[in-house]
Amino acid sequence: MAASDIHTTLARRPHIWPALTLAASVAMLGGAWSFQIFGGLQPCTLCLYQRWPYWFAIIFAGLAVLAGRRLAPGALAFFAAISGLVFLAGAGVATFHVGVEQHWWEGLSTCGSGGLDDPNMSIAELKAKLFATPLVRCDDVAWSLFGISMAGYNLIISVILAAASAWAAQGFWRKTA
Repeated sequence: MAASDIHTTLARRPHIWPALTLAASVAMLGGAWSFQIFGGLQPCTLCLYQRWPYWFAIIFAGLAVLAGRRLAPGALAFFAAISGLVFLAGAGVATFHVGVEQHWWEGLSTCGSGGLDDPNMSIAELKAKLFATPLVRCDDVAWSLFGISMAGYNLIISVILAAASAWAAQGFWRKTA
């Protein structure tokens, strides 16, 4: 199917795009939670930050799906453009995390501390928190496939979703012109 055919399909059924965005975002969060719940891989601070853009995309896409066929092409173009920016922000966070994993730069002060760096914490509170909190460092690669970490895969997928959103926005803008 050629790119113009896909744009034509989106023009005929524009409500498909928010549903695809919603499905992709839910799948990404579901995958992250699967690694956490079933794989036993606890997320670090940056891993948790990488989930936020998907939450925003779910909210925006959910609202667009609820509006359904009532959305004008201009509104769909705006939705797709905002989604692209959200996914681009996610790619930025993932890029930062990959850089921390590769030791290109330092991570955040909260990376690996697990909230244990509070100077006002008593020894008893620190001890209780130490035993209750798994310490996960942002610069440790907990899982990788073909030499690419989860943050690396998130970066790749976020860039693809941002590009696809920009492409869809362009198609919706054409319809308004």
